[in-house]
Amino acid sequence: MTAASGRTGRPPLTEERKTAIRLEIATAAVDLFVAQGVAATTGEQIGRAVGVSARTVWRYFPTKESCVRPLLATGVDTIAEALRHWERGRPLTEAFGELWAGDAALPGPDVGALLRLARTEAGLRAVWLQTHDEAEPVFTRALAERAGLPDGDLRPAVWAAMLNAALRAAVEHHAFRPAGPGADAASARADLATTVRTALAVAAAGIV
Repeated sequence: MTAASGRTGRPPLTEERKTAIRLEIATAAVDLFVAQGVAATTGEQIGRAVGVSARTVWRYFPTKESCVRPLLATGVDTIAEALRHWERGRPLTEAFGELWAGDAALPGPDVGALLRLARTEAGLRAVWLQTHDEAEPVFTRALAERAGLPDGDLRPAVWAAMLNAALRAAVEHHAFRPAGPGADAASARADLATTVRTALAVAAAGIV
């Protein structure tokens, strides 16, 4: 008779820890891409910067360019939740009033540096566009729920496309525009928030 063997090895990672690791990898990848270029950066270097193996990096991401996706997807779920609770009659910019205060839906300065690099790096540009492509159905569902419209109704899809394009245009406009003299992180965040508000106001003119 043998005793039942217990589970050995490390305990499984929680979803929260997996999310944290993905974000750590993304931040390290951006830093390396900006410092030395995408071509010169390896999975081993990205892993070393985080304290994990290259094998772990590839477990989470299929390519080194895709490592940056968690940073690019900042705020998608938060924005969708705000859209669901957007009260009729209120301007779209007010739907995100609480988000501006906590910056929950705004990308950080590392995303700006990444987008500037993506202008010449097709792989990074593809990840940026794919992120928005995947966000659009999330926004569509949120807007459909808000309006009480059934699946298959075209209007939420059009609204979501307008909103998605406005957000992407705003972030790119901010990233590609030279910072003013003496600009710091706080003023850059304020400028980005203003740019996003302007873009949303333009998009909202077609959302009822």
